[in-house]
Amino acid sequence: MSRTVQCAVLGVEAEGLEKPPYPGELGQKIYDHISAEGWNQWLQRLVMIINEEQLNSADSGCQERIEKHMRGFLFKEGDMGATPSGFHQP
Repeated sequence: MSRTVQCAVLGVEAEGLEKPPYPGELGQKIYDHISAEGWNQWLQRLVMIINEEQLNSADSGCQERIEKHMRGFLFKEGDMGATPSGFHQP
């Protein structure tokens, strides 16, 4: 039987992740409060952020920026959860 969580992204109870998808305390928070579908939505947004802001995920400064976007998108923390400025749906 799969586990369910009250997903902070979807606002409903949904199937949870199989394991924490990110290291540390943030990874555990994601595991406890984000559904598999919510995480998939984040991954789609991450691609958009990396492309629009031309980020290099190997750069530590970019990793910090990505994590701020992640916290904003998943948990509404800070001011970086919105679609990147200048993005236009193709």
